[in-house]
Amino acid sequence: MNDRIAMGMKVRREVLGDAHVNKAEAAKTPFDLPFQQMITETAWGNLWADDTISRRDRSMLTLALLAATGNFDEIPMHVRATANTGATPDDVMQAFLHVAVYAGVPKANHAIKLAKQTYAEMEAKS
Repeated sequence: MNDRIAMGMKVRREVLGDAHVNKAEAAKTPFDLPFQQMITETAWGNLWADDTISRRDRSMLTLALLAATGNFDEIPMHVRATANTGATPDDVMQAFLHVAVYAGVPKANHAIKLAKQTYAEMEAKS
């Protein structure tokens, strides 16, 4: 395993939590292995491992970009990750307000709906 993949797996676990990563790793197949290695090395081992900006800020950027581009499937995962990155619900709302102004109210509205559901689930588990 190269250093970026090892670093990526470490950061991925710190941000998303062991339970999420263990579940994702268990679901890996030979077909999606190249993709999983690429995102672990690139997204987690390069981008998220870089300390130029904080993980809190990176969470808000990620959530805003996911919402703005209509990639809603990963919003709950990244909302849950805010428990590890330090982004508060107020921070997340501010990111989605930016989405509303710069990318569209419907996208922000759907992202907020997903975040509300995810925060409620997180609250119920604690």
